[in-house]
Amino acid sequence: MNAEDERMPASLAQGAVNNGAIARAIRCAVIALVVAGCATKPPKEAEAPKEEALPIPAVPEVTRGEFTLEADKLDTWNAVGQIMVNTPGLEYKGRSQMLDLYDITYRGTELLVLTKALLLSDTIKRTTTRVTATSRDGKPIDSDAAADLLAQLQQKLPEAIVDVQKRQAAEAKAKKDKSKKQSSKKKKAK
Repeated sequence: MNAEDERMPASLAQGAVNNGAIARAIRCAVIALVVAGCATKPPKEAEAPKEEALPIPAVPEVTRGEFTLEADKLDTWNAVGQIMVNTPGLEYKGRSQMLDLYDITYRGTELLVLTKALLLSDTIKRTTTRVTATSRDGKPIDSDAAADLLAQLQQKLPEAIVDVQKRQAAEAKAKKDKSKKQSSKKKKAK
């Protein structure tokens, strides 16, 4: 055997000792981490008292003050416009007859006031229109301003609808009378 062969078993023995020491060190570190992980909870007395969660207000499914009335949708829409332009505290922003809506701000609350015809059914025998208000994104709105405006509309609409119908009848009669006069003038001219 040469000198190198005698050193090999000694280095192998040293490596085995080092591997055993490393293995023990790893085991000790793992045990230390496990023990440290178990001790991270504060004592029960130190826990902060839980705050009670405030109830989240429910999203309304219907607008407070929404109502229906037996009237034609177009007459109702026109009457709503007449009432709103004369309502103090109401800022008129726009309207769309095709969408049956008025875009307004009332007492600082932005609203869409809608008039929608209801379908005739077993329970609805006459032409009926629902009047409601929504937020700008079309969701029901539960505000005092909306409820107040709808209450005013509900009170004033029956009379306003009659006024709208009278005005439309008078305009139709005037138009008819005008066309009669023009046709009689043409006949006399011949």
